[in-house]
Formats: sequence, structure tokens, C-alpha cells
Amino acid sequence: MKKVMFISSTGGHFSELLQLKPLFEKYDYHIVTEKDEMTASFKDEYKDKISYMLYGTRAHMFKYIFQFLINCFITVFLFIKIRPKYIITTGTHTAGPMCVLGKIFRRKIIYIETFANRYTKTATGKLIYKFADLFIVQWEELLKVYPKAVLGGSIY
Repeated sequence: MKKVMFISSTGGHFSELLQLKPLFEKYDYHIVTEKDEMTASFKDEYKDKISYMLYGTRAHMFKYIFQFLINCFITVFLFIKIRPKYIITTGTHTAGPMCVLGKIFRRKIIYIETFANRYTKTATGKLIYKFADLFIVQWEELLKVYPKAVLGGSIY
């Protein structure tokens, strides 16, 4: 069975990621997200199939940079531990380093641009678009800014 990592930051990105839950049963999956009040309770449901990174927000830039560096180390640890063949993400900063690492080690990267952006690129989308094996947008309008993307429609 193929090992698939589903990764996103918390909040709306994680809500979108959970819309892919029917895929979890089809693969040897592992979920990675940031730990906060919303996501901590998912440990009860997913047990050893979920791992957490530090929650980071850009509101406090110095703290964010420190947390981002720690999350880069956690990324390497989780990548070695889980050894995914596929990395599926709905973004954002939490997923960026994992996708870069995955690409270096020739893993398949599937990126789903957030439903929240209808006309503009996200920062993580700009980065991952350059090397994603499959880049999916949820709005037809985004095909203008991501011409090699595939229109997947809303995942809600």
C-alpha cells in the first residue's frame, strides 16, 4: 500500500485537508499539521496517524522565524519517520519545507491551492507550483495565474 502524507497548517487549510478523508482509507496515510486548540483533539481520532508541528503565525516575526526553523527540523524527522511516497497538501508555510524535502528525494507532490484565494497566488502556491507533480486549483479563475494547473473544483 502506498504511503501518503497529508499535510497542512491549521485553520482553513486543515479543514480543507480533512475533506480528503475518504482517501485516508485507500492508503497508508499520515496526517501532519500544526498543534493548536483546534487540532489537538484529533489525536483521539487518528492516534499514531497524526503528527504535529509548532503552530506559527507571522504576527510576531521574530517568534515566527524561530518556530519556522524548529519546524524545519521536525520536517526532516517526520520525513525520515514516515517515508511517504506521496505528499498531498492544501498549504501553507507548514507544508512548504516538507514539499521541498519530498521533491529532493523524488517523492510525488500534489498541491491543492486554497479555496480562499480565487484570483491571486498564495506564497506557498508560488513556491510549490514550480515543482509540483500535480497542482490543483479550486477556481477556474486561478488557471490564468497557474496555467499548468488542473481545475479540480471545490473540495467542500
